[in-house]
Amino acid sequence: MKLNELKPPAGAKKSRKRLGRGQGSGTGQTSGKGHKGQNARSGGGVRPGFEGGQMPLQRRLPKRGFSNYHFRKNVAEVNLRDLARFEAGSVVDAQAMAEAGLIKGTFDSIKVLGDGEVSVALTVKVDKISAGAKSKIEAAGGSVELV
Repeated sequence: MKLNELKPPAGAKKSRKRLGRGQGSGTGQTSGKGHKGQNARSGGGVRPGFEGGQMPLQRRLPKRGFSNYHFRKNVAEVNLRDLARFEAGSVVDAQAMAEAGLIKGTFDSIKVLGDGEVSVALTVKVDKISAGAKSKIEAAGGSVELV
């Protein structure tokens, strides 16, 4: 097989519907929008869930329960295998992790998890750390400080 012989499977590519291109096209004149009315207008139509003035289903159903979503804590997770890129004796804190590209965005806290191995002595300054990760860092001669 050569690159010039590659082609998509049958039915994978479909040409778009070209509206308003004459009566013979099947989508000419009113372009499949019918005659007049709200849906025939430019920018017309109703918002999702609108039922023509009838009380929408989303408002008819009873609301129950509580969502804790707005109060959640956003925790950045970093594994030990990611910390292996730092040199021996270096201080690994939030700023160092951000510069290394391990964490992106804003977080309430950073937690180090114990997946992987670390072979060099590091000083890790984070908000949270798992017991396994802490023992592996200390076994390698490093230290852990909870900020």
